[in-house]
Amino acid sequence: MQALSRPRWLRELLAVRSAFAALVLAAVASLVAGLILASITDTLEELPGLLLLVPAAIAVKGNIFGALGSRLGTAIHAGTFRLSRRRDSLVSQNAAASLALSLGIGVMLAVMAKGTALVFDISPTMGLADFVVVSALGCLIAAFVVLAITLATTAAAVRFGWDLDNVVAPMVTVSGDVVTLPSLVLAAELAGFETLTPAVAWTLALAAAASAVWGLRSRLAELRRIMRESIPVLLVAGLLDLVAGITVEKRLDDFVAFPALLVMLPGFLSTAGALGGVLSSRLSTKLHLGLARPAALPSGGARVDLGTTFALAAPLFALLGLVSSAAAGLAGHSGPSLADLVAVALLGGLLATLVIVVVAYYGTLAAVRFGVDPDTYGIPVVTSSLDLAGAFTLIVAIVVVGLA
Repeated sequence: MQALSRPRWLRELLAVRSAFAALVLAAVASLVAGLILASITDTLEELPGLLLLVPAAIAVKGNIFGALGSRLGTAIHAGTFRLSRRRDSLVSQNAAASLALSLGIGVMLAVMAKGTALVFDISPTMGLADFVVVSALGCLIAAFVVLAITLATTAAAVRFGWDLDNVVAPMVTVSGDVVTLPSLVLAAELAGFETLTPAVAWTLALAAAASAVWGLRSRLAELRRIMRESIPVLLVAGLLDLVAGITVEKRLDDFVAFPALLVMLPGFLSTAGALGGVLSSRLSTKLHLGLARPAALPSGGARVDLGTTFALAAPLFALLGLVSSAAAGLAGHSGPSLADLVAVALLGGLLATLVIVVVAYYGTLAAVRFGVDPDTYGIPVVTSSLDLAGAFTLIVAIVVVGLA
């Protein structure tokens, strides 16, 4: 209540400050994922198709747990949020749905990855069982960690009066980046075995099917609703992320030649997604509370959020290029000059931001128009579209700067 009593301009200023701090933390922490990615070039070559899966696997965490955080943020703003361990509580139902979705979408992502590789003539690639083990097991391992971080962030937001819309997307991005890649690498240790790999793949597939049926037929209304609304949009989002992975996979030689670009890649994609997630969450909350109108042209409150996104983007992407160059140099990874890497990050980031504001605003608006929850639909649509747009704009920037 104290936060709501502040003048609107002060609330917006504090929101921008907290969002910027969280986004900077996300960008810097994502370097851990980038350094891991740059250090496994041998694994990327031994398991062809793994790089295709990386953007999608990371995005699954943002799609599922970003939506979870957005729903909890709306509940906090609406005054309906209560921390409880009861099986039928809002938090418990959301947590159960998020874990079931992580396993199920992980399996489906593997099947779609193999199919996408065949359609786009990417060969050779791993076998289907290898894809299932790496994707589903990696997603499930990461899901438990990211869920714990998301719930801890929510509890801290309630305790300290933070606006969850401004911090949940960057925090999910940080945890998703840092946790998912090591989880995939760990899961990849079970790939390539003649008997063990198919057995693990079948076990994961059956567990995914059972959890999906359980969630869709649950007597808990919120759990059932989340499952039914999430599965279709997450599958579409996964397909978009796989196309983003294809964009990167086809440029694998460029990234291997300059491992510093691999260091920057997860941070670049996640920063674009986090910016879109923050914008989508804020728009969703304002639409729920009647503080913005679902109009073809953004209203006053929405225009402030769109302008804020541009204001945050430029320093964030410039910083990302700077710290990526420094981290790559310290780790001994070769790369372009500092000026070139910053130019790639800034140019690609600003191009991506143009897409961010359009997709986030009209994606959230479309969810409202079609009568579905923008918290559940907005985050996956926005982040996955931005993974694709981010991969494309990054490649464009690499070509424009002359690194390819």
